[in-house]
Amino acid sequence: MEAVRGIDFQSLKTTGVKVNYLYVCERKLWLFDRGIQMESKSDKVLMGKLTGENSYPREEKREVLIDNLINIDIVGDDEIREVKYSNRMHHADRIQLLYYLYYLKRLGIEKRGVINYPKIRKREEVLLTADAEKEVEAALVRVQDILQMDKPPQLQRKPYCAKCAYYEFCWG
Repeated sequence: MEAVRGIDFQSLKTTGVKVNYLYVCERKLWLFDRGIQMESKSDKVLMGKLTGENSYPREEKREVLIDNLINIDIVGDDEIREVKYSNRMHHADRIQLLYYLYYLKRLGIEKRGVINYPKIRKREEVLLTADAEKEVEAALVRVQDILQMDKPPQLQRKPYCAKCAYYEFCWG
């Protein structure tokens, strides 16, 4: 994604889920924004939710909601962590965590990020570099562009469509 100079962050603030969906599927992002939310019927979404709730039970600061927009799974002294069921959507997980780091930096809080994949016992460190900030800014502009569309983005078959909660809506 191309870098964006001088963005108005206040007007581009959004939820972490929407930033994540930008990298998963632009159509899903648009539908989700319009209140068409199919996740409540998805076993995969339920598994992810349970993984997040049941992993790392000794952590004190869990599910920290900031400005009613970003919901950080675990907040530590030097890091924030996201807990994900699978690393299949690695790029979407990464941009979501980068967005959280960017958001916190705008509030004057600098931390590093970690994505935990407890099912496969993997952890990945994520740092908010200057290039990563540009990527986040470009993503925020793209999210806004998609949400302002009159119609949903065109269907695009992706390798994971068949397992998506929106499959029947899009392809049924």
